[in-house]
Amino acid sequence: MRRVYFDHAATTPVDPEVAELVMKYMTESYGNPSSVHSFGREVKKPLEYAREQVRKAIGAAHVGEIAFCSGGTEAANMALRGAAYANRQKGNHIITTAVEHHCVLTTCEQLAKEGFEVTVLPVDQYGRISVEDVANALTDQTILVSIMHANNEVGTIMPIAEIGKMLKSQERRIIFHTDAVQSIGKLPVDVDQLNVDMLTFSGHKIYGPKGIGVMYLRRGTWWQPIMYGGGQERRRRPGTENAPAIIGLGRAVEMAVANREEEAEKLTKLRDKLVDRVLSSIPNSRLNGHPTERLPGHASFCFEFVEGESMLLSLDMQGIAISSGSACTSGSLEPSHVLLAMGIPKEIAHGSLRVTLGKYNTEEEVDYFVDNLIPIVERLRKMSPLTGGGACTPCACAGCDQSKK
Repeated sequence: MRRVYFDHAATTPVDPEVAELVMKYMTESYGNPSSVHSFGREVKKPLEYAREQVRKAIGAAHVGEIAFCSGGTEAANMALRGAAYANRQKGNHIITTAVEHHCVLTTCEQLAKEGFEVTVLPVDQYGRISVEDVANALTDQTILVSIMHANNEVGTIMPIAEIGKMLKSQERRIIFHTDAVQSIGKLPVDVDQLNVDMLTFSGHKIYGPKGIGVMYLRRGTWWQPIMYGGGQERRRRPGTENAPAIIGLGRAVEMAVANREEEAEKLTKLRDKLVDRVLSSIPNSRLNGHPTERLPGHASFCFEFVEGESMLLSLDMQGIAISSGSACTSGSLEPSHVLLAMGIPKEIAHGSLRVTLGKYNTEEEVDYFVDNLIPIVERLRKMSPLTGGGACTPCACAGCDQSKK
């Protein structure tokens, strides 16, 4: 059976060149980078080169601003909790949005339990926050703002540079963090142009290994560690460094940035073809997220009168891998918090699919996906009580008066 992978927002395959590099530092050069002998030194040098590769990729001024950790989730926890604790004497107010990844939202929920005041801002119908809403939410107690660069579920790009510029204009120093897990390698990412103090991302979204992430911390930003142990990563994330993954991440981010424009052009064409075919071929379907301010290879849909999970499983039987939302919440029966925050009704949000393309995908695979999706949606709608058998079949909804469409 043919296999097509359209779930790159969940994870990506490791690039063969990266995999070869990782394997080398697992089997040949395996010393502890903190050791002073030759085995350690031959790992320490490429590890620090990886730090320089990351620094260049995001436009950071100093290699010392780059700290490695286990992934995007840990990086966000380190950034938010470390900044909140370090600035607690200045204020206790944190601002974020309703469409953040759970690693940010859940961390903010925990900080709220510890005495911090958290404002969760709404977004518009496209899942986008406005600069004005952020400005209006500021108080004299605001110490931290965290807003993602691009949304993982619908692909909408946030006005990060504009928000950062506004925050810099304030009389009080307010720390600005952005989750760049989905944008690194797909959008221009420069910490100075974005006006951010902290930026986090992970390796496995850019054809690098899993289990490795980055926290950028601008020099001069008040922050304190949340973990304690040895002196690794300048005491920001103690513990023996995952050298093979760090070195692999360095090469992965270097390649992702170098090939970004070419890949973005290719993925935008594939995405637009996919979107056009789906919307023109399947009635009662809609594209979620901003129509233009969106990631190159990202398309999110809602299909009325059908469950996303049923579509996902039916496509999987045809060898096609997609998702119905964030992979981190794929086991949940609740609809996406992102779609609900965008004002999409709960019953429609249940019928969502997220299709995310990668550098190895082809036009032929796009056609294969759509050619399979069309009959799957038709079949599932015929099984739905809201679309089958002429008049509406009574359902469990109180006062249901839905007519057939």
